[in-house]
Amino acid sequence: MATSEVATFAGGCFWCMVEPFDQRPGIIRVISGYTGGEVENPTYEQVCSNTTGHVEAVQITFDPAIMAYEDLVETFWQQIDPTDPGGQFNDRGESYQTAIFYHNEKQKETAEHSKQELELSGKFSKPIATKILPAMPFYKAEEKHQDYYKKQSFHYRLYKKGSGREDFIKDTWRMDKSDLKQKLTPMQYHVTQENGTEQPFQNEYWDNQEEGIYVDVVSGKALFSSTDQYDAGCGWPSFTKPIDRYEVEENTDTSHGMVRTEIRSKTANSHLGHVFEDGPKEKGGLRYCMNSAAMRFVPKDKMEEEGYGKYLFIFANK
Repeated sequence: MATSEVATFAGGCFWCMVEPFDQRPGIIRVISGYTGGEVENPTYEQVCSNTTGHVEAVQITFDPAIMAYEDLVETFWQQIDPTDPGGQFNDRGESYQTAIFYHNEKQKETAEHSKQELELSGKFSKPIATKILPAMPFYKAEEKHQDYYKKQSFHYRLYKKGSGREDFIKDTWRMDKSDLKQKLTPMQYHVTQENGTEQPFQNEYWDNQEEGIYVDVVSGKALFSSTDQYDAGCGWPSFTKPIDRYEVEENTDTSHGMVRTEIRSKTANSHLGHVFEDGPKEKGGLRYCMNSAAMRFVPKDKMEEEGYGKYLFIFANK
């Protein structure tokens, strides 16, 4: 069985298409480049002139045993406006059109099924314009365009916000939370929706010793693992890292006369806790200090039954 596979997506400016996939479980590398055209080894200037037939794209090498192709396709849809046939956001022209380039028949079937589901979901009032095409030669872009979100982080953030992509993503994929008061306990609602904080040492998971994962109490997305949990002495469940960095977002929090980094769940936009730089140095130095009420614990022996079997790889080497 192959230990790696390749996926190729065109989602407009490739600067914005690396970060969502990079550093996720099972991702081996993400390369920015050009595909879909006839000219060999095109330059950025040639592609942007819309004369080569290429689109800006990312090519992702991944371990399908850890990150399923279906999950990559879902992530792809969440980065773009799939109804726009003329480009993406402020970037117009052929080189910024969207497409899924499949590398085998299984990828083709998965992509087409996913596109059909999106069309039937009613999320968009206009037709889905994203094309599903056979993979073509992929040419790596110039080095300055690789990992742009890391190399030029300030400009990247300005660009993603200014282009309209960031707000579109948040507005389009925001969960409907109108009935949360009926679904959540008062403390769960206070923490997740009102940015509340539980009492230390008086919450459900601060001293949990059982193996398993912690999922978002609102969206059900996997957030943290017991393999990364440790006793920080603070009275709240603490972790050295999330399971999947894509599922958490960081915001600057200036409340209570302090400057802190807040952690929110990406899908549900719920308050989870904060991250600090006083964690174990040998594990990266971060301490994700979370509220128990923002999460639900799924024991290892219940993960398959509850639909989280794909995360059992976390415990494979234990």
